[in-house]
Amino acid sequence: MKILIFGCSGQVGWELQRHLHSLGEVITFGREQADFSKPEKIRALVRKIKADIIVNAVAYTNVDKAESEEELATVINGITPGVLAEEASNGGSLLVHYSTDYVFDGEKTEPYTEIDIPNPVNAYGRSKILGEQEIQSSGADYLILRTSWIYASRGNNFLRTILRRATEQDELSIVNDQIGAPTWARLIAETTEHCLHISADERQNKIFTSGIYHLASAGDTSWYGFANKIIEHMQSWSDKKITIGNINPIKSTEYKKLVKRPMNSRLKTEKLEKKFGLVMPLWEDSLRLCMEEVVNSPSLCS
Repeated sequence: MKILIFGCSGQVGWELQRHLHSLGEVITFGREQADFSKPEKIRALVRKIKADIIVNAVAYTNVDKAESEEELATVINGITPGVLAEEASNGGSLLVHYSTDYVFDGEKTEPYTEIDIPNPVNAYGRSKILGEQEIQSSGADYLILRTSWIYASRGNNFLRTILRRATEQDELSIVNDQIGAPTWARLIAETTEHCLHISADERQNKIFTSGIYHLASAGDTSWYGFANKIIEHMQSWSDKKITIGNINPIKSTEYKKLVKRPMNSRLKTEKLEKKFGLVMPLWEDSLRLCMEEVVNSPSLCS
């Protein structure tokens, strides 16, 4: 079996290329080799590789900048995934695509399910829901995995930002009224691997059904709670000097970035767990494992 991964240099893609070798031959492309702002070049690449499984870990993720670059975000997050889906349909491939909690407006008081109607409140969310729609209408076999608050020991993410600022600043102000489940990139990769093993067998037996699934850690917290837990681990395990004295909770309206974000990013994962026989771990447990990796790898602490 041949697996094609796009976005191998990103935080999810980096983990995927380490986990999907159990399925077969893995071919990876990073941003330099596969520019998702040029859909037709991606189409040609897919046709050349002829993979059994296509995994799209590419996304335009700068939520604030997307407001002024919505056309670019729409191509990368919407149009090009649609091209992947067209080629997956034509070539008989299975497409795995990652989406986001930002397809919802965040006004619901309970965790979102897969049957809740999307209503994005910013350009990034609009671009991501377009990608979902393009894939769903393509006729391809697909798994769309919506996730949220992704972090990793590598790359640009909230955890890495807090690790850096904890040794540079004496005070932080963090939003405390947006709620979600921090989700480790490695958990996403491991879950994807598990789902693909089952899905590949189902396709071989002609019983596979495409679908959208929510993939996130169990439990929830705010960005403020997430930051506090990161600092707590640093203080307990790391010998790096922590300069942070205070972490101040603030409201979203006090945050310097003005682009609207969902207040409720919680995703209900019951459909995924039932379908694939999984139990998603608590976000605190995944964070502890990730922080152990950071502390035990000095290069990751900088």
